Amino acid sequence: MGRRIDFYDDPVAPRPNSLVPSVNVVVTNEAGEILMIRRNGNWAIPGSAIDLGEPLPEAAIRETLEETGVRCEITGLTGTYTDPKHVILYISDGEARQEFSIVLADQRRPRTHDDQANRQTIKGRNRLRTGNLCLPSPVLASVCLRWGSGPVE
Repeated sequence: MGRRIDFYDDPVAPRPNSLVPSVNVVVTNEAGEILMIRRNGNWAIPGSAIDLGEPLPEAAIRETLEETGVRCEITGLTGTYTDPKHVILYISDGEARQEFSIVLADQRRPRTHDDQANRQTIKGRNRLRTGNLCLPSPVLASVCLRWGSGPVE
C-alpha cells in the first residue's frame, strides 16, 4: 500500500475515511520471544489487510509467511482491537484508516529461515519500548502483557 503514518490519540490526525479489517499474528518461540517485523522504520507483529474472499486463518498464515518467511499455525485468538484513536494515513492515496485488527496466536514454535534483517524477537522477560511500533501502545501493551513482556512508557 505504500508509505504510511500512524497517529495515536493525536489532535492533528486526519479524520478516518475507511475501516479495513486486518489480521496480525503473535508468533512465539521456545523461549517465549515474540516475532517482530520492521515496517516503514517501525517494529510490528506480522500482519496486514484481509483480502476479499479470504478466510481469516489463511490471511494470517499468508501474511506471516510473506513478511517473515515463517510458516505459522494458528492456535488461538489473542484479541480484537478497534481503537478509534489509532488512525493510519496512507500517503499515496490519502486514505485515513481507523485501526481494526484481529490478533491471532501461534504458540506452536514455528520453523524459521536465515534472513534476520527485517525481523526481531522481543524476549519475554525484557521490557519493550513502544515508541517505534506500528501498533498503538495500548494494543501492543495488551499483546505483550499477555505473552510475558511489558511496555516501557
